[in-house]
Amino acid sequence: MSALAVSHVYPLRSRLNERGRLELGGCDVVELAAEFGTPAYVYAEDDMRARARTFVEAFRARSERFEVIYASKAFPCTAAYRLFAEEGLSADVASGGELHLALAAGMDPKRLYMHGNNKSPAELDYAIESGIGHIVVDSFDEIERLRGRSQRVMLRVTPGIEPSTHSYIQTGQVDSKFGFPMAEVPRALEECAAAGLELRGLHAHIGSQILDVEVFEKLGELLSAMGEFPLLNLGGGLGIAYTPEDRPPSVEDYVEALLRHVPDGVTVLCEPGRALVGNAGVTLYTVGTVKRIPDVRTYVSVDGGMSDNLRPMLYGARYEAEIADRFGGNEVCTIAGMHCESGDVLVRDVALNDPRVGDILVIPATGAYGHAMANNYNAKPRPPVIFCRDGEARVVVRRETYEDLTLRDC
Repeated sequence: MSALAVSHVYPLRSRLNERGRLELGGCDVVELAAEFGTPAYVYAEDDMRARARTFVEAFRARSERFEVIYASKAFPCTAAYRLFAEEGLSADVASGGELHLALAAGMDPKRLYMHGNNKSPAELDYAIESGIGHIVVDSFDEIERLRGRSQRVMLRVTPGIEPSTHSYIQTGQVDSKFGFPMAEVPRALEECAAAGLELRGLHAHIGSQILDVEVFEKLGELLSAMGEFPLLNLGGGLGIAYTPEDRPPSVEDYVEALLRHVPDGVTVLCEPGRALVGNAGVTLYTVGTVKRIPDVRTYVSVDGGMSDNLRPMLYGARYEAEIADRFGGNEVCTIAGMHCESGDVLVRDVALNDPRVGDILVIPATGAYGHAMANNYNAKPRPPVIFCRDGEARVVVRRETYEDLTLRDC
């Protein structure tokens, strides 16, 4: 079978091997399922590295003043932090826990940015004691918590820009829990100075899974007009392909939009997360039940679901699916999870090739927000994370056990 049968939704250089099985990072996913069990998150390591380099090279071809910051909430894992640090990226962290993971991975704390609309005093203390590079200040209450700390900060503003994306992942609209409304920015700048904070620039984030790069031009123009600052973080997540029909903008077009209206001498920061890891990862499942209800629906039930991928239940995220060794097919099925919820459905109305009990089913483009949102609903142990490269697979996060579920019980 031909490698052309594998769409751009899958990791770079994925193919169907001579046995008709999906292969990524040089590893046969059916063999991975046999070795590591399912469910399992599987990543092509070279895909992540290639995407990081694409961002860096796109900036470097156009500007000397830039910083690519891994938005680690998409996939907070020490192996990922380490990999992106090796590729020259900084990282943002949205909690004390993400900060802990980044530091455990060996990241330079000066290359870290801390986000969050309600950072606790303990988290702020941890960040400052760790030598964090920048804290992104989000409220007047937070300025008070930082008063007298001589910390480098950026000020998060809500620019009133609403990109075309799901309302749950819009963040730049006026009615937002994040940042300072534009009318309050002058007062916030004054309060930062009075508190003894070193204000380095402005930060804005307008949402995730953005497929229209023109909104970034508007954001750059807006922030540039607010004063002279050495740093402008034009945050917002570049969208990825979740289905073969999706054609997201190129990284080059995205970077062009970010830089178009920013004056010379200003360092532009961006925060790709999903765009670095989303298509690099797939999730493997084992089919346990095939329930064909005549003239109604065929349910293909797998050994995971909302405990390893919440996105379909949170905001109707759409995915593709295939039988790992029988791509193609025309039997319309619904991929159901194993949890005690009728809404535990991973993919609706997807064409599969004669699904059977024991098949390995693969859902691509799950590299972002799968592991990050994994939970223990129905006391389901969380899946492992497997990195693949040059035909070698390694566990970077082990599978939870039943014993792990009781470790914190008193």
